[in-house]
Amino acid sequence: MAERLSFLPVLDLGTTTDLDKWLIFSNLDRAFVSKLRLACVFGSSGNEALVVTQDDDVFALGSNLSGCLGRGDTHGILEPRKVDALCRKGLHTLAYGSGPHVLAVTESGDLLSWGHNGYCQLGNNCNTQGLVPSSISAGLSHRVAQVACGSHHSLALTTNGDVYAWGQNNCGQVGSGSTTNQPTPRKVSSGIGGRRCIGVACGQTSSMAVMENGEASELVFGWGYNGNGQLGLGNNVNQTSPCRVTNLQGVVIHKVVCGYAHTMALSDEGVLYTWGANSYGQLGTGNKANQVSPFKMPNDIGRIVEIAASHYNHISAVMTQTSRVYMWGQCRGQSVTVPTETPFHSIHDVFACFACPTVTWKPMVLDICNPNTVANSVKAAFNDPSTSDLKICVEGRIIHVHKAVLKIRCEHFRSMFQAPWDEDEKDTIDVTTFPYAVYKAFLQYLYTDEVDLPPRMP
Repeated sequence: MAERLSFLPVLDLGTTTDLDKWLIFSNLDRAFVSKLRLACVFGSSGNEALVVTQDDDVFALGSNLSGCLGRGDTHGILEPRKVDALCRKGLHTLAYGSGPHVLAVTESGDLLSWGHNGYCQLGNNCNTQGLVPSSISAGLSHRVAQVACGSHHSLALTTNGDVYAWGQNNCGQVGSGSTTNQPTPRKVSSGIGGRRCIGVACGQTSSMAVMENGEASELVFGWGYNGNGQLGLGNNVNQTSPCRVTNLQGVVIHKVVCGYAHTMALSDEGVLYTWGANSYGQLGTGNKANQVSPFKMPNDIGRIVEIAASHYNHISAVMTQTSRVYMWGQCRGQSVTVPTETPFHSIHDVFACFACPTVTWKPMVLDICNPNTVANSVKAAFNDPSTSDLKICVEGRIIHVHKAVLKIRCEHFRSMFQAPWDEDEKDTIDVTTFPYAVYKAFLQYLYTDEVDLPPRMP
């Protein structure tokens, strides 16, 4: 039996949603819905869906274009039907292209693919559609932690921090240095320089990656189509190999997401940067002019803790530390050029109610509680400089925490903040015995009860 990785679905802020908001789920039996733990909606019209139950069974419904539901045929189905090839596999996450093709990662780090394959985006060394999920192993040296799909290309991030790409490459989105389609996973190495990757994202025909720098910063790289400036390089030239977004130097970027042709990046201080296409106001700049370099969003709405976009559409959404959800871009056919507050408690609800097509920007975790709880308020307070009364410095990087939370949650800190420890009177504590990523994960665990470490060697 394969070893199970310690990355079971983690509750992110703002993932709770009412499935009734999603038209494709409107006819589901309530008893069936109550058993679901994961759901995703994809397809050119939001007309395909996959759901996973708490018992680890997988069901599908929708048009089944190109066999994207993985049931061995191309027949559409209105009611949920079991996908035998995916049941009891321990699905961790999924990503989906425009064909559509689908990638799935199991809890043991196995990678599966199925659906449209006209550009070899399934990574199985052929271009015939895959009606049944099949494993991808050729070219991959480690287990997979994260996947992303563009229109017809695929990215995988392995547990040791390597990036692999395959599929359509007409604009260089595979990062191989050429524009020849790639039939199997190929390690992306040119320009990255052996750095460990901590996150990947895809636009329609572009790719982005966040890389560790070994210093008090992370580096953002982009490659592929750049006609709208979505690579953030200061120009509109396509790139067949990864290029660094130099205008973010000195900024610690924790996450990057991509829309159809625009990009958003979130810093460790909750600051948002946007660039790329802006014909619908999706950059939130107050106008519709494209940006070829990162634009720093004004901090009018407060510290941002989550960002969302999908290569299917031109909408942007964020959640702030106070659990407020904002959206802008192409919202139900209208162009919204500045962040606009919504009544939602979930970013997913923005995509259900205002995106076109109505697709999930990532799989929805359903077995969760209401976000307006003490527990989620404490989660949101982690690393928040506006409420912090203590800074912990590790490898030159600051983590904002609260003495009261640390004392309540940890005996070590309870003793530390009582006389005669010197730390009791300090507002900054230096930690030299642990790496930044490890110590931050430890502190974050005290706030969230979740271990969130970047990909590492198994």
